[in-house]
Amino acid sequence: MNIFLPVSFWILLTTSAEYKSKPKMIWHDEFDYTGKPDPKLWSYHLGNGCPQLCGWGNNELQYYTEKSENVRVENGRLIIEAHKEQTGNSAYTSARVRSVREVSPKYGYIEIKAKLPFGRGSWPAIWMLPDSLKYGGWPKSGEIDIMEHVGYDPGVVHGTVHTEDFNHIKGTQVGKQKTVTDFDKAFHIYAINWTEKKITFLIDGVPYHVFENNGSGSDAWPFDHPFHLIMNIAVGGGWGGREGVDESIWPQRMEVDYVRVYAPLKDNFKFSTLSND
Repeated sequence: MNIFLPVSFWILLTTSAEYKSKPKMIWHDEFDYTGKPDPKLWSYHLGNGCPQLCGWGNNELQYYTEKSENVRVENGRLIIEAHKEQTGNSAYTSARVRSVREVSPKYGYIEIKAKLPFGRGSWPAIWMLPDSLKYGGWPKSGEIDIMEHVGYDPGVVHGTVHTEDFNHIKGTQVGKQKTVTDFDKAFHIYAINWTEKKITFLIDGVPYHVFENNGSGSDAWPFDHPFHLIMNIAVGGGWGGREGVDESIWPQRMEVDYVRVYAPLKDNFKFSTLSND
């Protein structure tokens, strides 16, 4: 028996299927305003980390502020800008913004479209730390570095995780790199897809590194609780300043076109399609 259904039914069925396949957006900031970053989404880390961790634990040279010269939204972009400017015992100022606890995800597809600073001594990062020390102090509760770039090694972008078993203090951190030749001239999309089983690192929708949950416990996989997003430019430090700091390049800025956080995507999802939306 042939059953003829109206065209409208098939349109509805197709539309419904497409709708169900679309990723669920949890929160986002398109920076389509001017002034301070939206306080409903962003707060700040301030100072130089003293007295607990002077130089933020990495011998960094900057003092973080919330002054407009260091952090602002203009022309549809978040600007984080580092200056050669003495503040207290720090020779530079910069900014480090973090997403507020209310929007911290536990798992998700997180992408940030950004253009990076250049020059020896610059150390921009887009990364994540836990909202609570569920398993203890760093690195027991985890760290996810979505993007790090050190200016003395131009174009080499790093994606890394740190845990009790895998961290740079022990020399066991797990990470990979990808070269982005125009990192300072064009915007690129730095992203992770974080699920219960793995964290996939991507640039412009192309995966280049996967860190898997090996099932051995929190020392290897502490990534089962909410993390907040951090964006900053450090100056110098144990890694960023390994080959010194070029004092002639400042100010330097990181520009962020948008931040988008979705529910986790399936491994067979075409990430590049989402990134090109």
